Amino acid sequence: MKTRLLVGLYSLALLSVGTSGDHATAQDLQVVLASSGGTYEKIVRENWLAPFERATGIKVVVVPSGNTAERRAQVQAMIVSGNVTWDIFVEGEMDAETPDHAERAENIDDFCVQFKDRADLLSRTCTAPGVLFGRGATLITYNKEHFPNGGPTTWKEFWDTKSFPGVRAMPAQIDAWRQLTVALLADGVPVKNLYPMDVDRAFKKLDELRSNVGLWWTSGDQSSQDFRNAEYDAGFMWLTRAMALKNEGQPIAWSYHGALLVGDRYAVVAGAPHKAEALRMLKFFLDSPQIQARICEALACTPPSTDALQYMSAEARANIPSAEQIKSEMVVPDAKWINANKTMLIDRWNAWIQR
Repeated sequence: MKTRLLVGLYSLALLSVGTSGDHATAQDLQVVLASSGGTYEKIVRENWLAPFERATGIKVVVVPSGNTAERRAQVQAMIVSGNVTWDIFVEGEMDAETPDHAERAENIDDFCVQFKDRADLLSRTCTAPGVLFGRGATLITYNKEHFPNGGPTTWKEFWDTKSFPGVRAMPAQIDAWRQLTVALLADGVPVKNLYPMDVDRAFKKLDELRSNVGLWWTSGDQSSQDFRNAEYDAGFMWLTRAMALKNEGQPIAWSYHGALLVGDRYAVVAGAPHKAEALRMLKFFLDSPQIQARICEALACTPPSTDALQYMSAEARANIPSAEQIKSEMVVPDAKWINANKTMLIDRWNAWIQR
């Protein structure tokens, strides 16, 4: 009875967001979501999209869309051509703050007004660029079978392939700030002095590791699959992917030392054909702390609603970085500096990786 009541309340609440009209056809009642696929998509589907479909009758079509750069390019191409077929796409929290993102995404400030007094939601959960999905980390991971006595837990150790021999994996995102930030940490730069970034010094440090990198991954799913296949021994991976691998029983461990604190936003595509349904889906997520809890239980993310924490196990809460760990061990990237220097970073990265 309680479950039926909750579903009924969700349905009534969601109706207040608005629909595509009283004469909408069954085909209109859908949302097309562009995501990165793999285990991440499976967890989101089971814990959010499927319950949303059951509660509202709105079908969610998930379109695999490659990495974030490829996804942005596809959104841009749709907008330029005037043939927009996606409704929601996933974007990194920092990239969502750029002027370019504002050209690709609907401004949802009006939608966010209803959440401004929600004491349970983290600051800036709902903003013009999109809805915060959760915050996690990009960090050092290693294969416990390859390192039975413990693998690298700092970036200095990650670079030390004599003490910790093995193949490395690194992201190949063309904006490069992730790779360059950890290279500086490996070179002994204190966290407080990372930005403005000494780009020359960072690339020089990357030169030292380059021959040991067996995988430059371009998507989270690729980093996960190659870990399963034992294609590398220590890597630089999203915590959400690492936690999913751990839940599969993979021999993975990780460290928060020098980890980058990052998050994702779900943005509505400019000119989305099912905008009203897309907003209903985002509202459903923000109004459902239990759904957030199940997702972050599986992905080791910090949910946008603090109410969700009570529905997570003690073990899952322990996998989320604490406030003290964020303060003393992790790096909060300087979004303003990175976005202001993005073109330069891309140019430098492309020149370096193609050598």
